[in-house]
Amino acid sequence: MDREEYVEAVLLAVESIPPGSVATYGDIATYVGHGGPRQVGAIMREYGGGVPWWRVIRASGIPADEVGDTQLELLRGDGVRVTNGKVNLKEVRWDPDD
Repeated sequence: MDREEYVEAVLLAVESIPPGSVATYGDIATYVGHGGPRQVGAIMREYGGGVPWWRVIRASGIPADEVGDTQLELLRGDGVRVTNGKVNLKEVRWDPDD
């Protein structure tokens, strides 16, 4: 998979996450079948502005430092419950098979 195809696949995956759900960077890499969390993060930093980037979160359930407050606000707007600055992935993790 070349870089352009990879970028497209990552962005399409992120667009597939419905409101009220989140995915980790690793979830997206697994779904796409290529790369890992760091590669997905790099794609999101560079190209993610046009997709619901806030629905992709660290595996810890804590948002990235540079977008934390904004991400949590947008997630709350999607109906995701945030407790002490953290998302409970067991409750809202995206399952692409659903």
